Amino acid sequence: MRYARAVLTAGSPEAYGQKLARMAREARTGITAADRRALIASRLLTPEWPERQLRITAVHAATGELHTFDRDSGVPLADAVTASCAVPAVWPVATIDGQDWIDGGVYSPANAHLAAGCERVVVIAPTASGNKVIVSPRSQATDLEAKGARVVVITPDAAARKAFGRNPLDPSRRAAAARAGLAQSAAHTEKVAAVLNS
Repeated sequence: MRYARAVLTAGSPEAYGQKLARMAREARTGITAADRRALIASRLLTPEWPERQLRITAVHAATGELHTFDRDSGVPLADAVTASCAVPAVWPVATIDGQDWIDGGVYSPANAHLAAGCERVVVIAPTASGNKVIVSPRSQATDLEAKGARVVVITPDAAARKAFGRNPLDPSRRAAAARAGLAQSAAHTEKVAAVLNS
């Protein structure tokens, strides 16, 4: 209900982010921010940023604005990932250099608009939906296509959504979700190849 109220009363993604950040700060998540960061750090293959370009999104809790971290931002990879995964009311708000951050998916399920200027774009989004203030991955793809990009959008199919269950953050569903994603990938191979090889 609190998420729904935030959507209905927010006039922009930034206002929505601010509302969810307030909710996140008040939530009892059952884990400290430090323990959450340590858990995420333990799951990374390496503590270092990769050489190739990687941008990780998070929403600034005070302003609701989307921000991207990369290897030049001066932020450790574990901090960036922790901020990007700080789902409001599920995990603690992440703090980096005194600034609070929440999940980058609060701004958009895919943040595909960040690919503006690219000629070929593959969007893999955890959900196909948008709402009154959050733009859907397909709408973002349409904007990119209007600017000349070749784009393919992949969102969970019915079998994948069933595998996720009612709570897509439930760790007991990981194996089933991974199997469903692998099975779904076969349906997208040709479309992805067509975009990447164009």
